Amino acid sequence: MKTYTTNSEEETFKLAKSISFNFKGDEVVLLVGELGAGKTVFTKGIAAGLEFADHNRVCSPSYTLINLYKAKFPIIHIDLYRLENKDDIFGLGWEDYLGQGVIVIEWADKLDFNGPAIRVLIKAGVNEQRLISLEYT
Repeated sequence: MKTYTTNSEEETFKLAKSISFNFKGDEVVLLVGELGAGKTVFTKGIAAGLEFADHNRVCSPSYTLINLYKAKFPIIHIDLYRLENKDDIFGLGWEDYLGQGVIVIEWADKLDFNGPAIRVLIKAGVNEQRLISLEYT
């Protein structure tokens, strides 16, 4: 596990962008953090690193549940915030996307996933500071 400290949204964005440069196109990124911690900013950075033309269009799919973006590899952006139980999450059918592109899941602490993944924990610090832990499993 590696931990980084960022001091602004821009630094959080750049960190995510830098890690995505090495993606092969089948990664699962599990994002965990409180509301407003920076999960969507992190996702925007991943999208920018994967050459998504307009990473500013990346938004949390809280109501649509899944957003798809065409980039160097397809990006499947999933938000589990509104889903309350495991049946709802299972019914989403997100597993069908495995191996089809880079899957980024916000609120991944609601998910039981034991496969290979990049687990990202974002904790808010003072002001805009974020402590970001990355674990490759």
